[in-house]
Amino acid sequence: MAATRTKKQYLLCLRNKGCEDLEPRKLYEQLPDPGAAEDGYVRVIDESGEDYLYPANYFVAVDLPREAERALAGAAR
Repeated sequence: MAATRTKKQYLLCLRNKGCEDLEPRKLYEQLPDPGAAEDGYVRVIDESGEDYLYPANYFVAVDLPREAERALAGAAR
């Protein structure tokens, strides 16, 4: 049985007050973290290349065309 792939979720950064490792108007990959979501945070891979928690209201979720997702996945390699 083949493993099912979950669709990656991308977030657009709206602000970065106090968070120098974020760039406004840039897309970030969101990592699943239900506990953080309950507390109003999202986990993203920031400019340092590591994943950290940030306030959820710093971002808005975006739906990307499949081709754009592939391009972003290729850029991460």
